[in-house]
Amino acid sequence: MNFTYTPNKIALYHSDSNLLAEVTFPDVDDETVNINHTFVDDSLRGQGIAGQLMKAAADHLRLEGKKTVLTCSYAITWFDKHPEYQDLLK
Repeated sequence: MNFTYTPNKIALYHSDSNLLAEVTFPDVDDETVNINHTFVDDSLRGQGIAGQLMKAAADHLRLEGKKTVLTCSYAITWFDKHPEYQDLLK
């Protein structure tokens, strides 16, 4: 996947620039973000895109040395299933 990384967001865009999928994580403070939203277009559902976005976000946060709180229901479920990323939770 060719995700686009911008501050506090990782997204996937169609060639016509339409948003296909995203995860957003606004800053809570200098060391913490809130993973608060995951979206995948209906045309891509069931292909594991949300999981790939969540892994990309977790890896990105680890590289930045940040922690996260979770308010997105998908993120909560994903982190529960991936104990290797529990160190990122605040």
